[in-house]
Amino acid sequence: MANQMNGEANLRTLLQNMRPELQDGEYVFCSLEPAVVSELCLSPIGQFLEEEGLTLILAKDEAEANHLDFTFPCRKITLKVHSSLDAIGFLAIVTEKLAEHGISVNAISAYFHDHLFVPSEKAEDAIRVLSDVVEQSRRS
Repeated sequence: MANQMNGEANLRTLLQNMRPELQDGEYVFCSLEPAVVSELCLSPIGQFLEEEGLTLILAKDEAEANHLDFTFPCRKITLKVHSSLDAIGFLAIVTEKLAEHGISVNAISAYFHDHLFVPSEKAEDAIRVLSDVVEQSRRS
């Protein structure tokens, strides 16, 4: 039961069982002062507090509607396998394979899944690369 709650840590199992899913919508990254964020009615799908400000991952439409400066228009790919937060090498292999195909990625690990933010125009290519990773791991 504990392993199920904590997710899978075996690298081979993770690679064989991941199901990359391209999510709907386009996202962007913004950085704002925390006080500014509290004044706005925003629905970020992710946020991280850094010394320089609060990084938000928002729907591109929402950032535009609020006249926010943003960067990195991207699509979100969810790796549908419950990965452990202490799994070793999983994201390293995934991001290396994407890098080999010239695809940049911002990876975020949440409690149940890893999420990859890739440039919008490379999203379909990224799905193909990730599907190949799964197939190769199943053959080896």
